[in-house]
Amino acid sequence: MIGFINQLQRRTPLGWLQLRKEKSRLLVALAGIAFADVLMFMQLGFMNALYDSNTRLNRALNADIVLLSPKARNTQSLSFFSRRRLYQAMDVSGVKSADPMYINTISWKNPQTRRDTTVQVVGFDPDRPAFNLADVNRQLDKIKLQDNVLFDRKPRGEYEEVIPRLENGQIVKTEIERRTITIAGLFTLGASFGADGSVITSQENFLRMFPRRAVGSISLGLIQLEPGYDSQQVAAVLKSHLPDDVNVMTIEEFVKFERDYWNKESPIGFIFSLGTAMAFVVGIVIVYQVLSTDVNAHLKEYATFKAMGYRNAYLLGVVFEEAIILACLGFIPGAVLPLGLYRLAANATALPIYMTVSRAILVFILTFVMCVISGAIATRKLQSADPADMF
Repeated sequence: MIGFINQLQRRTPLGWLQLRKEKSRLLVALAGIAFADVLMFMQLGFMNALYDSNTRLNRALNADIVLLSPKARNTQSLSFFSRRRLYQAMDVSGVKSADPMYINTISWKNPQTRRDTTVQVVGFDPDRPAFNLADVNRQLDKIKLQDNVLFDRKPRGEYEEVIPRLENGQIVKTEIERRTITIAGLFTLGASFGADGSVITSQENFLRMFPRRAVGSISLGLIQLEPGYDSQQVAAVLKSHLPDDVNVMTIEEFVKFERDYWNKESPIGFIFSLGTAMAFVVGIVIVYQVLSTDVNAHLKEYATFKAMGYRNAYLLGVVFEEAIILACLGFIPGAVLPLGLYRLAANATALPIYMTVSRAILVFILTFVMCVISGAIATRKLQSADPADMF
C-alpha cells in the first residue's frame, strides 16, 4: 500500500499539464460543463418546485386519513362524493372524527390590479381545524363571519401593495363571481403550478361562492384517529367498509397521489425529466469534443509512450485524469450560477425554487459520470493507435 502511494506521488500529472497548456481549450471545456450543469440544476429545480408547490396543501392537512372520489386526478381537479361516507367512516373502530372539506378553483379580482386571476378556494368548518398551519388556526374566528376569507401571503402576481396593508391589520375587499368578499387575514402556503394562490374560508362562505354546489357533495374527507391506532390498518378497514365510490388514503399516500399525478400523468414532469437528460447528453458531447481533440493533438506522444513500453491502461488513465479534472473544475461555476438563477426564478414565479445539498450531490455525480463517459469514448482511437503507423 505504501509503495502504491509513493508511485502515485512520483507520477507526473500529465492530464493536468496537458489541460493547462491549452488554456483556451480548457476554458471552453469548463464553460461547456458549467452550461450543462446549469441546465441540469434548473430543470431539477423546476421539477422539485413542481412537486413541492403542488403537495403543500396535502402536507398541511390536519388528518391521518383522507377520503376522496375515485375520479379525482389531483387537488386542482377533485371530483365530489357523498358526505354520507363520513358518517359511515365514524362506525369504524379507531376513527376519532371525520370532517368535510370543499375545494375548487375560481377567478377573483386581484384587489390591487382589479384583473381576474385564478385562486384555489378551500372551505371547512372553523370549529374543526383542518390545517396544521398556525396562521390559519389563529384566525378561525374571522372566517366564521359572512364573506370573510384568509388570503395566501405568497401568491403569484402583483400584490406588493395589498400584502403590507393586510399585515398592518387593514381590511381589503375584492370580488369573487360578482360577490364582495373581505380579506380578513393572511396565511402562508404559496402559489403552485395549478393556482396563483389560495383562499381559505368557512364551508358556509364557500357554498355562497359556489351556489350550485350541494352541501352534501364534498371534495375531501379528513379523518383523524384515536391515539394508538395505526393509520395503515384503519385505512385498510375503511377500504373494506366503505363503497367503491370513495378512495381511502393515508396522508402519506395522499401526498404521493398528488406527486405521481404531476410526475406521470402531467406532461410537465416529463418535460423537466427530458430536459435534464438532454442537458446530460449535451455535456457528454461537449466534453467528448474537447477530449477527442486533445487525444488527436497528442496522438504521436501517446504512440511514443506505447513504444517505450507503457500500456494502454496508463494512457487511458491520463485521459480519465483530464475528464475528472474537468468534472471537478466545471462543476464549481455550474453550481454557483444557479444560486442566482434560482432566486430570480423564485421571485418571478412565486414557486419554491432553491438549492438543496442532495441536488448538488446528484448533479456532481451526473457531471462526473458525464465526463467519464466522454473520456471512455475519446480513448477508443488511443487504444487502437499503433506506434509503427505514427512515424
